[in-house]
Amino acid sequence: MYTAITFIAFTAFVAFYSWYKLRKEKLDSKDGYFLGGRSLTGVVIAGSMLLTNISTEHLIGMNGSSYKNGFIIIAWEVTSALALVVAAIYFVPKYLKMGLTTIPEYLEKRFDSTTRTLVALFLMISFIVTLLPIVLYTGAINIESIFNISEVLNVSKEQGLWITVVCIGVLGSIYAIFGGLKAVAISDTINGYGLLIGGLAIPIIALVSIGDGNPMEGLTKVYNHSPEKFNVIGAKDSVLPFEVLFTGMIINQLYFWSMNQTIIQRALGAKNLVEAQKGLLYTGVLKILVPIIIILPGVIAFYYFGDSLYDNQDMIYPELVKKVLPIGFVGVFAAIIMGAVLSTFNSVLNSAATIFSLDVFKRYFGKNASDKKLVRIGKFTSTILAVFAILVAPMVANAPDGLYQLLQQLNGIFFIPIASIMLAGFFLKNISAMAAKVALLVGLTFYILTTFVFKVDIHFIHIWGIEFVLNVLVMYVVSYFYPNHKITVEEGHDYVEMKEWKYTKPMAIVLCSITVIIYVLLGTN
Repeated sequence: MYTAITFIAFTAFVAFYSWYKLRKEKLDSKDGYFLGGRSLTGVVIAGSMLLTNISTEHLIGMNGSSYKNGFIIIAWEVTSALALVVAAIYFVPKYLKMGLTTIPEYLEKRFDSTTRTLVALFLMISFIVTLLPIVLYTGAINIESIFNISEVLNVSKEQGLWITVVCIGVLGSIYAIFGGLKAVAISDTINGYGLLIGGLAIPIIALVSIGDGNPMEGLTKVYNHSPEKFNVIGAKDSVLPFEVLFTGMIINQLYFWSMNQTIIQRALGAKNLVEAQKGLLYTGVLKILVPIIIILPGVIAFYYFGDSLYDNQDMIYPELVKKVLPIGFVGVFAAIIMGAVLSTFNSVLNSAATIFSLDVFKRYFGKNASDKKLVRIGKFTSTILAVFAILVAPMVANAPDGLYQLLQQLNGIFFIPIASIMLAGFFLKNISAMAAKVALLVGLTFYILTTFVFKVDIHFIHIWGIEFVLNVLVMYVVSYFYPNHKITVEEGHDYVEMKEWKYTKPMAIVLCSITVIIYVLLGTN
């Protein structure tokens, strides 16, 4: 009962605080609803980016994977810092100069309107079939496990998960539909730092307990129990071979942190370039620390449970939380978990609404539509997508390599084709609009055939790298026959102040150095 009370109290506090901060905001304008009025600060951007990225698919999926595979999966996190450096120094200054609201908007400036529409539709589909359902389902696993919803309601486990999925989906939709990006960002900031504190508490309390009051002694015991789990260099037949860092991984990370609408929309809503760069680089610092929250607990769980949960690795994190947290804190932590779910869910809904309203509806159905009408269309879009996500969520259960691995495999369908034409747009000036459209379709078809139809015996991240090279070759060939007639992208200069943050380059050097040091230290284990 106490757990439920603390859960409701914390969740209600976040909702009330978000409402209080928003009560005087103008949410019926395009910039106000979709970009938070271009007023976001570095701390808010970092908190929102972290929580949009780190949700229960990480807490459950990555801890489940590290329980089974150890620290080799750290590559997903620490290499993010490198991509955030590139985003801060190169991509975001260009986006802000152009005054972009969406990433597909850039593709029209560089290529043509059809390319913009194709990518917008790709993104909408990816939201429905990949990210939203997995976020909802992993959130439901956590909440169901902590509160035993099925037992309380006297229903089956599957029915309990369904009920939890619906409740989370409805609550997340309310934030996104009625509050826009600023509501998402404000609630994210509170929950983001709550997640950081609460997430750190789980391994620390566990290590203190294992080490009889000394966390370092606890860490030594965990290490001595299974030193192989601390190795960061994945073998060729592992879930994440080390070689993939130099093939598809780098393309994926660049896309995710520099071109992914859901993530980069926070930086597009910055009040100036200084705050955007602060937000991106602060996020880089947090991503270096995040493995303590989403990887170390899984390895600690192996110390506690051995291989008894190998066949159900997605239950590892909820079981560890219940084992190590004092009963009075379980409710607060469950509320933070709920916040992480809501954050990613409502962030994706807001991005989807932005893309559909500005990249599809305004251009094809309402060229003269007012800001108020665009906001209404955005809210309607969020509602429809939320319903679809709730219906699809239970279908992602029982992924053989865990939910996080499934999410990454599905992301490859859309991320790599879009990344290839985005990077070609920035760095290969002769690539034509026809070439971009052909590459999108070739890349998507190639990946689906090799990964899901013929199931080629090559790691899917290597397939990302092969797909990227194939797309570039296709673009070169098609551009030869259908040459480019649109060379430059016009850049405005008065949307926000474009003065660079003075610590951008020093912080970039520090983040890159730390990433290398992690691999040098743990790679020699």
